[in-house]
Amino acid sequence: MVAVDRFTALPDRPTAVVCVNDQVAFAVLRTLAERGIRVPRDVSVVGYDDVDFAEMLSPALTSIRQPKYELGRAAAELLIAETIDPGHCHGDIRFEPELVERQSTTARARLNQYSPRGA
Repeated sequence: MVAVDRFTALPDRPTAVVCVNDQVAFAVLRTLAERGIRVPRDVSVVGYDDVDFAEMLSPALTSIRQPKYELGRAAAELLIAETIDPGHCHGDIRFEPELVERQSTTARARLNQYSPRGA
């Protein structure tokens, strides 16, 4: 994975990677393991979506969970409103995501005790 190769080649490597979704995070976890980089001891990894099998990985993936049911319901309501009245007023709908902490992340202070470069 090219992005992981670039990341691992940095002289002052970041301590965490936040991925656009859980599938990308799975690929990052696999590639880091192939390169001998330990998660979370050397780097933390976070995904997005909290798919069902995120907790079955080793290490289990920390992920950001979206309220899927509420998102689907709001999308359906907006679609119905659009079909009934194409001129209806559009508005913002915001949903609160939830961080689901698992074994692929560690606190920065704890990470420092394991880091060979002390940073």
